[in-house]
Amino acid sequence: MAAVTLNGVHKSFGTTAVVHGIELGIEDGEFCVLVGPSGCGKSTLLRMIAGLEEISGGEIAIGGRVVNNVAPKERDIAMVFQNYALYPHMSVYDNMAFSLKLAGVAADQLEQRVQDAADILGLKEYLKRYPRQLSGGQRQRVAMGRAIVRKPQVFLFDEPLSNLDAKLRVAMRTEIKALHQRLKTTSVYVTHDQIEAMTMADKIVVMNAGRVEQIGSPLELYDNPVNLFVAGFIGSPAMNFIPGRVNGGSIDLAGGISFSLKTEVKNGDGIILGVRPEHLSVSAQGLPAEVVVVEPTGADTQIFCKLAGVDVTAVVRERHEFHPGETIRLAPQSTFLFDPASGTRLA
Repeated sequence: MAAVTLNGVHKSFGTTAVVHGIELGIEDGEFCVLVGPSGCGKSTLLRMIAGLEEISGGEIAIGGRVVNNVAPKERDIAMVFQNYALYPHMSVYDNMAFSLKLAGVAADQLEQRVQDAADILGLKEYLKRYPRQLSGGQRQRVAMGRAIVRKPQVFLFDEPLSNLDAKLRVAMRTEIKALHQRLKTTSVYVTHDQIEAMTMADKIVVMNAGRVEQIGSPLELYDNPVNLFVAGFIGSPAMNFIPGRVNGGSIDLAGGISFSLKTEVKNGDGIILGVRPEHLSVSAQGLPAEVVVVEPTGADTQIFCKLAGVDVTAVVRERHEFHPGETIRLAPQSTFLFDPASGTRLA
């Protein structure tokens, strides 16, 4: 196992810069998730750590050793890809053993490593099968097994669950987290799914347009987002944003709606009020909102509304018989304030 350190890492394709001076430290044994929208640079960053993509500037160190000019096979890393990348003409056993054979590992040691990995991943009864005879989840386990047998310093995961159905994704993310807790190998995981990031990570790195927006534990990012982007990206359903203006001890919203809230922001300044859907409750003292759609999910109910001319989502545990066009009142239990120009969170 080893720590991974990125110091001022840049990447450009010709004159187009796609990664801008990333500073990041991943501790030994930590499960770090890089999350962000498509095109934000997270997969490019992972490929630079793996050595599959040259860096344009800065340093990458694995276990204290700078690996800028080290070949991928000599970095002591193992990568699990989105498309599994299994050899279709090889059995599960041979797929898992292939890298060890290339490395000249002794036959008895090779056998033990493959059997141990198959036992960890529940693949023992599938070792003689071929990839075409496996389900998507089983193929992903084989891909992970091929990485595990190498006993690398660092695991790299490039959106490994994207090709699986919703139910299987939930099961597999639990398996990957349990696997990490057992092996305690430093892991870097790329995803665009913030639910995966929240449920799996020790540390989340939120990326946007080739830059790091915020780094922290899942609950740190949920409770204390530094800006509009992080606030809107972390949490599902996404945070509601309502434009307003400070008026003494209250905030004036569109449609003559006023919301009492103490703030240090200057009187007359424009702000954006942020409220998470789960922090809105139905209350007679709340703000008026027109119901658009009601979606019962069993455990809770999602209410899509128009509040102050803005689309707003509320998630409530209790069951209500609301109908489209009906006016209800929603009371914010917890709020955030953001500067509309910079997107920075205000005190």
